[in-house]
Amino acid sequence: MNVQVTSRPIVQPATSSKLAIADGDIHPQRNSYKDLFPYMEARWVEMAKTFGSRPRQAYQAGPAYPKGQPNASRRDAWPPGGRPGSSLPLLQKQLLDENNITLGILNPTGDNGASFQNREFGAGVASAMNRWVEAEWLIEPRLKGSIVVPYEDADAAVAEIERWAGDPRFVQVLMVTRTANPPGQKQYWKIYEAAAAANLPIGVHAFGFGGYPVTGSGWPSFYIEDMVGHAQSSQSFLTSLVIEGVFERIPNFKLVLIESGFAWLPPLAWRLDKLWTRLKQETPHLRRAPSEYIRESVWLTTQPMEEPQPREHVLDAIDWIGWDRLIFATDYPHWDYDDPTQVLPMPLPEQQRRDFFFNNAMKLYRQV
Repeated sequence: MNVQVTSRPIVQPATSSKLAIADGDIHPQRNSYKDLFPYMEARWVEMAKTFGSRPRQAYQAGPAYPKGQPNASRRDAWPPGGRPGSSLPLLQKQLLDENNITLGILNPTGDNGASFQNREFGAGVASAMNRWVEAEWLIEPRLKGSIVVPYEDADAAVAEIERWAGDPRFVQVLMVTRTANPPGQKQYWKIYEAAAAANLPIGVHAFGFGGYPVTGSGWPSFYIEDMVGHAQSSQSFLTSLVIEGVFERIPNFKLVLIESGFAWLPPLAWRLDKLWTRLKQETPHLRRAPSEYIRESVWLTTQPMEEPQPREHVLDAIDWIGWDRLIFATDYPHWDYDDPTQVLPMPLPEQQRRDFFFNNAMKLYRQV
């Protein structure tokens, strides 16, 4: 369902003298599976109680690597008796109010049903996640939701997109970078077409499991290798979409790469362009250079923010990508949270600063 939105000038909220912030990556968290039971069909409640979930990974339960903090979270983000990210009042106080965040995008990752081995059960859990977000989190008007879809089952994913596409509280479709097959291949096209038809970006969060090791040659030894691999998985995801022709074939397709940094994008685009000029006969469906599709249709969230020495060097990467293509993100409540007061310490022109922290997200997510 297409929703027509009339564009109007972006105006900073007048409730505070502080710069208004838009946060492109906030993680709501359940305390347990029981939180989903009121929103799940009875058969899936029984499935969860009896068998639990089975993600597409080599482990029966839990993450593949231990985290630097429990649940990969800040120590001060634990509410009394709950898990980090599980308390709306704490999130409102600690994140939204403290930083003057007037738009926050919720990305409910983790054990959300999107890539379960049992695809029908996964679709039921993904649908329950969306209803849980609607009921428990979108009562806060500053927050907007991402539609969790069972992306390994394209028909079920399309049905979930169409179920929520007319609700302005949901502003993108959520996937992860490590899919079962290269994401540009035809089995996923229905999902991209449905999102584009609804004028919703596809937000692709780093991490996840496609049923295979997270490198091309097996499982790494350390958590740090998995963390560094977030950028690598995003590069592979983007390369597949570009070369398979998704941007060429689907008008109005928008991609947001979440939580994998961004400074890697210029060299990737340069390499793609160089090789494409020599091998373009292999891909006659591409009518433009890869970098042109990227510049036109790709956005990136900033967390984890690159911090070279000297810090000003990060501006070179941003200049190539475009100041209008970056969405500031905190990654709350995780331990590598980015504080908006610290990520860009160098002086910037006021318009660039406002675009980076606020305007870009407002335009992309149709809040203007």
